[in-house]
Amino acid sequence: MDWSKWVRQLHRWLSVIFTATVIANFVAMGLGEPPAWVVYSPLLPLFLLLFTGLYMFVLPYAGKWRGARYGTVQE
Repeated sequence: MDWSKWVRQLHRWLSVIFTATVIANFVAMGLGEPPAWVVYSPLLPLFLLLFTGLYMFVLPYAGKWRGARYGTVQE
């Protein structure tokens, strides 16, 4: 598996983790005053999603900057 596929897979799993922590946060708030670690738990996956998302956003442009055609098979 190359680097781009690995980052894409990581991004997908981080989105699942982020969604689960946000849901857990709402459940905890519904039960009363949640502990601080529950409130701040979505931040780590959110920041990691930011970096992997920015990487995937820039990836097509990086190929153009290097002079390669992104997404085509080079012979």
